[in-house]
Amino acid sequence: MAETINRGGAVDALVDDLLALSRVLVGLTARTLAALDTDVTLPQYRMLVVLAGRGPQRPVDLATELGLHPSTITRTSDRLVRRDLVQRHHAEHDRRTIRLGLTDAGKELIGEVMRRRAAELRELIEPYGPDLDLPRAVRAVVSATGEPSEAEWWRRWSESARLGSA
Repeated sequence: MAETINRGGAVDALVDDLLALSRVLVGLTARTLAALDTDVTLPQYRMLVVLAGRGPQRPVDLATELGLHPSTITRTSDRLVRRDLVQRHHAEHDRRTIRLGLTDAGKELIGEVMRRRAAELRELIEPYGPDLDLPRAVRAVVSATGEPSEAEWWRRWSESARLGSA
């Protein structure tokens, strides 16, 4: 797999950098959620983000958007309703139609996570100055967090199932 990723060229290098950045952002999000002591998992957070960005959704539409089975959406939304982060709305024209939307607490949680993530990213990028171009910015964030390059990640991945090596 690593051989197909690392072909060389500007596009492939940017793809590699973006993949490494995606790992940084997932880690940053997980740390932020943990720091807020929210008891919200990353998949639950992703659902909240979609609801924040797209507004109330029918569960079936949310399942399609997230690439999940509708029953998974039902279980996840049940948990988020119990935490008062999501609420169910019944359509006025058809009481059988349910839409899921954020509560004020859900909206505030998403806002706080986004603000904290932006502050941490700003802190990582500011030392490089205002003229930092996008590819360099991506590499700077990845490097500043200690995340391995894409090539190094794939090397580590290929060795990750070997027992007794450390």
